Amino acid sequence: MKILIVGGTGLTGAHAALYLRARGHEVTISSRGEPASGTEMSTFAHIPGSYVDNSISDQTLQAFEGLVFCAANDPRHLTPGTDPTVYFHDVNSVAVPAFMQRAKQAGIQRCVLVGSYYPHIVPELIETDGYVRSRYLSQRDSVALNDEGFNVCSLDAPFILGYAPGAAIPHLEALVMFGLGSLEGVPMVAPDGGMNFIASQSMSEAIEGALLHGIGGKNYLVGDENLSWKAYLELFCDGVGKPCDLPVSRDEHPLFPDIILYAGRNAVVHYQPEVDELGYSRNNVAAAAREVAAATLRKMGLNNAD
Repeated sequence: MKILIVGGTGLTGAHAALYLRARGHEVTISSRGEPASGTEMSTFAHIPGSYVDNSISDQTLQAFEGLVFCAANDPRHLTPGTDPTVYFHDVNSVAVPAFMQRAKQAGIQRCVLVGSYYPHIVPELIETDGYVRSRYLSQRDSVALNDEGFNVCSLDAPFILGYAPGAAIPHLEALVMFGLGSLEGVPMVAPDGGMNFIASQSMSEAIEGALLHGIGGKNYLVGDENLSWKAYLELFCDGVGKPCDLPVSRDEHPLFPDIILYAGRNAVVHYQPEVDELGYSRNNVAAAAREVAAATLRKMGLNNAD
């Protein structure tokens, strides 16, 4: 399949690009910035542009059979002084379905939107939180475009961890630094509660499964493993060769501040994800943490436990 990945230089898009190419698909990536020079990502055909401003032309879209959309905006994209409700309405609620409509009109046949699990796990915030509402509307209105000629579904994912050469992962590198005990002012404790996590490997497999077999018009709640925050952080301690038994605190944690925990501090968000026709593998989180740790240590010129 000839596939365009929008958001192809981020972690999810980059990993999917590498995975889908290895599976025999013809993959092109699109992003606002250029792929990292000298990495595998720079070997892909690249289309510069943004889904928000229509800089990816209709003629360009006509060249593809499949679309993977990994570019919706989250709180990391906010700049100081920006009204978050207005911003997320414009770039998510409006711009994402509009881009999907353009893809449909261009003749793309199968589309996968990488969405968020927040509308599933905290539906009460759809009416009160601008970000959660924007993710809900972008996912709802995109899959509503599904018809016999345009198969579109949404993979609504939790925390994603993994590594892809050339993709920036500062939030995950910080967890490796935590495992090393190298983050000044960050205590070696874990937050109470827990979350569902999915590895990039599982996510890329789910993306291919959705492209080939996904039920159009469906919002899939995907995921991999239910872990406590303690177990999750200890994976990174293990990954750098410094296994430990972290104490648990109910206080706000510097690595997971309340502002990003939409289910609330100390909440336990565990669920059984939808696999079925997507057919992705499970129990890949520990391996992903080890891969992130190894890549970060190489970047720092260190070996395990140095």
